Amino acid sequence: MKEKEEERLKKLKELDNFYYDKGINYIAGIDEAGRGPLAGPVVVACVIMKKDSMIEGINDSKKVTENRREKLYELITNEAIAFSTSIINHDVIDEINILNATKLGVTKCIESISKKPELILIDALNNIDTKGIKFESIIKGDAKSYLIAAASIVAKVTRDRIMRQWDEIYPEYGFEKHKGYGTKAHIEAIKEFGLCSIHRRSFTKKF
Repeated sequence: MKEKEEERLKKLKELDNFYYDKGINYIAGIDEAGRGPLAGPVVVACVIMKKDSMIEGINDSKKVTENRREKLYELITNEAIAFSTSIINHDVIDEINILNATKLGVTKCIESISKKPELILIDALNNIDTKGIKFESIIKGDAKSYLIAAASIVAKVTRDRIMRQWDEIYPEYGFEKHKGYGTKAHIEAIKEFGLCSIHRRSFTKKF
């Protein structure tokens, strides 16, 4: 591994190591993908890695190309002590709002992961049901924690794969390209074809 990348990863792990040094062995990073789009689910991922994990390229998912994220997803999920994902669909988002849908996804991830963490590091969420497990809410956590960054990649790749499947059903909207986000092309497609079954009605009232 190049020295520069090793230094970057060490810096990214400083926060995680702060807690490991307190004697906590199993720390989970949690992050979500898809809070902002006009269509599709919000996906939450929970990841527990080995203390000495140093996967080259792990970063905030927004800073990693789609192709690279796919490769990192395989490395993360193969190396993880445990991981889980939770998919909260558009209809639930419309029913309980996006913030509560994200929080529900967090709880479901914690319930389903095979190894219970002793501590959870989560990207900027509070008032969540972590089933009694202590958690720390970290602003911009996906850029400050290796574990949260790993979770951000797992969540993003899981959601992107779902949106690519929806693209095959609704090719006219271009979901493969924009993944449901409110791009110009997506908004123009909504104006031309109307809403499809996976559009979030609470996000698309003005259309």
